[in-house]
Amino acid sequence: MEVITKIAGFIFDKKPGRGLLLFGLAIVLVVILMAIFAPFIAPYDPTKTTEDSFAPPSKEHPMGTNRLGQDVFSRIVWGSRVVLYVVFIATMLSMSIGVPLGLLSGYHGGKIDRVLSVIMDSIYAFPALILAIVIAVVLGPSPVNTAIAISFVYVPTYFRMVRGQTLSLKGQLFVEAAKALGAKNREIMFKYILPNLAPTVLVVFTLSVVDAILTEAGLSFLGLSVTPPTPDWGYDLRVGQPFLLDGYWWLVFFPGVMIMLLAMAFALIGEALSERISLGTR
Repeated sequence: MEVITKIAGFIFDKKPGRGLLLFGLAIVLVVILMAIFAPFIAPYDPTKTTEDSFAPPSKEHPMGTNRLGQDVFSRIVWGSRVVLYVVFIATMLSMSIGVPLGLLSGYHGGKIDRVLSVIMDSIYAFPALILAIVIAVVLGPSPVNTAIAISFVYVPTYFRMVRGQTLSLKGQLFVEAAKALGAKNREIMFKYILPNLAPTVLVVFTLSVVDAILTEAGLSFLGLSVTPPTPDWGYDLRVGQPFLLDGYWWLVFFPGVMIMLLAMAFALIGEALSERISLGTR
């Protein structure tokens, strides 16, 4: 509860970067609401094929139709569910694994620290997208497998950040005072050290979401995330790309814009939060 309160206060207080933060949060909120109320927002079944293929944007089809006559707007709306599902499951998995391991490694040190650091550095040495592609190929195309592949890639990011911060915090006076009062190691790590890491973890979370959005789009573009006819922004971008030179720009424009907007929103949030942290440490 203390961690949640600290994060909420850190986000909503009136500090520099509040405009960027609220703008990014507004975009994210719109996408989340679009995903939640997709059955009521989308005017057509996103998987239903019709004879009205390659129709340009119009009143009936605000974003046009694709080669199968599917409404692009409906696929954008329903596709937000897949993107958010994969991205947030992936980032929550990586955070729930990387943060405790980083705390454990940084606080206890010794052999545990050396072993975990070698493992995480080995994973971190691989290019993120290449490693995600390899894992996705092994597991097979599905949103769940895509989330697992992405989460595996970003565990070292949380680990390295939390470990470094824990190494600097465990020698602070408040930790020594907790030890003197008889607090156990587990209590010190999660009750005293972790709340002080919450703002930094939040920044890393937002920035890892940006990477996860782009990685998910890349995997979908390569056909490694969803299977047809499931709507997904990256997949629709791939399917529409061959027809771009024929003048059917809307097939790639709208999925591409959605990927860019969502990634930009989290990047703005991360930038604003990072600015607040830097001001708070001066």
